[in-house]
Amino acid sequence: MEALQKLERVQNVLTLIEARGLSSGHGDADRFLADFLLFLVKPCGKITMEERCRMIYELLPKISPEVLDETCLFINKEDCQQIHTALPLHSSLDKGLDLHISKIEESPMVGLDAMERANSTLEDFYRSYLMFHDMDANKPKEIFKYLPVLSFTESYIYQLDTLNEKELNLSSKIADQTVGNNSIEFARADPFDPLIRLLQCQGLLTQRIREELNSGIEYWALERKLCHALSRKKILVEDVMRAICLKSFDYRVLNLLLYQLRGQQVNELHMEFLSISEYLVELADDLYDYEDDVIENSFNVLRMFVQIYGASTAPSMLAKCITEAEKRYEQLSGILDPELSSRYRRRCEEATREGGATSGHALGTWNIPAVIVDEESFRLKRMKVG
Repeated sequence: MEALQKLERVQNVLTLIEARGLSSGHGDADRFLADFLLFLVKPCGKITMEERCRMIYELLPKISPEVLDETCLFINKEDCQQIHTALPLHSSLDKGLDLHISKIEESPMVGLDAMERANSTLEDFYRSYLMFHDMDANKPKEIFKYLPVLSFTESYIYQLDTLNEKELNLSSKIADQTVGNNSIEFARADPFDPLIRLLQCQGLLTQRIREELNSGIEYWALERKLCHALSRKKILVEDVMRAICLKSFDYRVLNLLLYQLRGQQVNELHMEFLSISEYLVELADDLYDYEDDVIENSFNVLRMFVQIYGASTAPSMLAKCITEAEKRYEQLSGILDPELSSRYRRRCEEATREGGATSGHALGTWNIPAVIVDEESFRLKRMKVG
């Protein structure tokens, strides 16, 4: 967990750098500055912050590249490995894939909380998607055969999602700073790089999986941008619709991984059908979680529509989106194998009865909650009740 906590500290400082206008716009440079600032505030005898700043101001001009080169002579083997793993992927691969594998295996990149949060998604994935692979979710052998890779991947995604939520909360608390048009970059270096390297080492990485992981980064960026913009500037409906389409990227990653694990070609009809189903499920979840998302300032399509269209028009505009998606869903469902289509429909009905965050959509039975016009007053009221 130490490595993960360090990553979180660095990410928080990166957010601070952006908010204070110290960002260079270059990922590696900002990461170096974040590490440098964390080093400056480490306890060191009785040296005050003012004294540290004065020392840096006076002595930094005297530290030349030659001095740094001489310092490198005193770096131990462990430090060399840390520097090595910080290099770009192609450079590291040139110097030896074995070091990457050992480093990946040693680094605790996923916490227990992320694994626990991933459980509900994995359960829903197995119960809803295995039928598209001619697998039986009721057979433990078929579940556990591919569980390690799928579980680690989903847990890794949840770990990053947690960091993204913390960044969103942190940046929203900086009251005296204005967030610019460009959202704060989440993890300047590709946050999925360790996962990508691991999948690559396992022979599971495809360009399509990489693209879906990039969709996750794009979604998190849009989430921050839209949530910040709610009280500051105009929201574009294109951004909202793009975000809701990207939101289930983790399901698509898991599905593509399962094709790879089983050595099968991707079924494009199934992928398209499941994508529109995922879209409808996300809409259903947003309606179910509407009040909670208002309280937590999380991305929610109804919140965004209220901002774009106004409280009176937002429900009807959202209903229009639902109707159009359901029409496409029915078209694709009619092309599927009848038995598969019937099984999946029963699964959606089952998930809807179970309710909660993983509830499936039930065609024609949508319930749009009452719109919250004054979100701040609603939050304060809930806090008093709580």
